[in-house]
Order: sequence, then C-alpha cells, then structure tokens
Amino acid sequence: MKLIAPSILSADGSKLGEEILAVEKAGADWIHIDVMDGNFVPNITMGPSIISSLRKVTKLPFDVHLMIEDPDRYIESFFKAGADVITVHVEASSHLHRTVDLIKSFGVRAGVSLNPATPLEQIEEIIHHIDLLLIMTVNPGFGGQKFIGTSLAKIARAKKMLESMPRKPLLEVDGGVNIKNIGDIAQVGADVIVAGAAVFGTEDYQKAIASLKMAANSQQA
Repeated sequence: MKLIAPSILSADGSKLGEEILAVEKAGADWIHIDVMDGNFVPNITMGPSIISSLRKVTKLPFDVHLMIEDPDRYIESFFKAGADVITVHVEASSHLHRTVDLIKSFGVRAGVSLNPATPLEQIEEIIHHIDLLLIMTVNPGFGGQKFIGTSLAKIARAKKMLESMPRKPLLEVDGGVNIKNIGDIAQVGADVIVAGAAVFGTEDYQKAIASLKMAANSQQA
C-alpha cells in the first residue's frame, strides 16, 4: 500500500491546523512538512515552534524535511516539536553519518534526501543506516513545480538499491506529483508519495487523496 503525504507547503498558511485536520479526515497517511532556511534553498518557511503548535491538532506522523544548512543544530528542536521522521539533505550535511546517528538517538526515523542533480552514489555509504530515502523530483524551494521526467529512472535505480538490503528503508518521492504521473512514480518503486498542489490545490481533498491512492495502488501486483 502506497502512502500519501500531503505537503503543507501548498496549504493555506492562514489556517494550517484546519488544513491538516481536513486532509487527515480525507485519508492522508502522513503530513509532509518542508522546513526551508533561505540559504540552502531560496525560500523560508517554518520552524520548530509552528510545528509544535501543529502537533497538537493531529496524531498523523509528521514527516519533517529539513532543507537547511547545518541541520545538526536544529534536530533536537524538531524532535521536541513532534517530528516522527526527520530527513536531511546529502548536499547540506558535512558529516552525514553523524547527522543520521543524531536523528536516531532521539528515537525517530532518519531520512536522507537527494536533489535531482545529485547521483545515487552519494548515499552508498549511508544507505544501510537510514530509514527513508527521499528522491526530489523538482529542485527544492517552491511548491507547484513541474515533475522532472528523467527522475523516474533514478527512482527505479534507488528502489533496486534498497531492495538488495536486508532491512529495506522506505523510498519517498517529492516534487511535481499529480494524478497523471503518480501511477508511474508508484510503479517504479515509491513507497511514500508527497503531494502538495495535487491535494491542497483542489476543492475536494477527500476526492483528491482517494484518486491519488487509487492511481498509485493500481500499479501494485
């Protein structure tokens, strides 16, 4: 079963709590939270205090994606705010093993993300230590971007790498997901699929999530 994680980057920022409750009721599996610092990516979003406030409105897993420089400084804060999964970027971490171990020390799942132009070889030495691999299928920073079509081959290669491991990390895909391409994304191996505008850009969240799940899971044998 593929998991759908609506990204609140595309939600109405004036009522995030209500938006989260709405997608929870509509069948969301996780809540994807993009944290941007204006340095690693050209945008600024939210910090631990907002996430801590949002944690009060739902028990759904918080999938916190740190698109920030020097993430080690803030991992404890995001753990205390209520993160269930904390994902850092290969490109932003000087000592990735240390960072992953720090995340795990708080008892939450540790993820590692790759930008579209970053080759999979960058995670060969860390893949046995992580719980989740996030493949970015747009250049991070803004919601509503177009899916990079060549990413499908990268997702398929990543899935093959993970399947060779005794303990298989989840494979997550984020960027430009819509009803037209989610079937292909699921078919090449994604376990968790982040959807922003494909959910929050619609008038009926329940219909949107149900349609995404149907399209994704119809590809399973």
